[in-house]
Amino acid sequence: MKSVISPMKMASGLTEFWSPRVIAELDDSYVKVAKLKGTLAWHDHENEDELFLILKGELTMEYQNRQVRLKQGDLHVVPKGTLHNPIADKECLVMLIERKSTLHTGDVQTEKTRDISEQLRVLEPQHSETEKDMK
Repeated sequence: MKSVISPMKMASGLTEFWSPRVIAELDDSYVKVAKLKGTLAWHDHENEDELFLILKGELTMEYQNRQVRLKQGDLHVVPKGTLHNPIADKECLVMLIERKSTLHTGDVQTEKTRDISEQLRVLEPQHSETEKDMK
């Protein structure tokens, strides 16, 4: 793995919606990027928090009793055990930080659910200008 990567460039290169890809590892967590559009599924992660950073676009995190609207640059943590449903009316790029044990859609299985082997598929890094200059 390269020492400098651009999550924005990595996410921009994705072709599938709702199919997170691992771009880095941090202790017992994965850093992932994803391209979102539409709705995922109501689900929770019983033992893990889930961090969303909006790289581009907007995302609504729907909860049972409220909605949180996120815009580019916003960061939001979904607390463990909290039922939620992410919704992107238009294309949205996000960076996620999740424990390695976090299941994509918790115990809920849909056609959009991706197992960790799919999320670990090689994604060609888009190098930053700084890293290119160092070569």
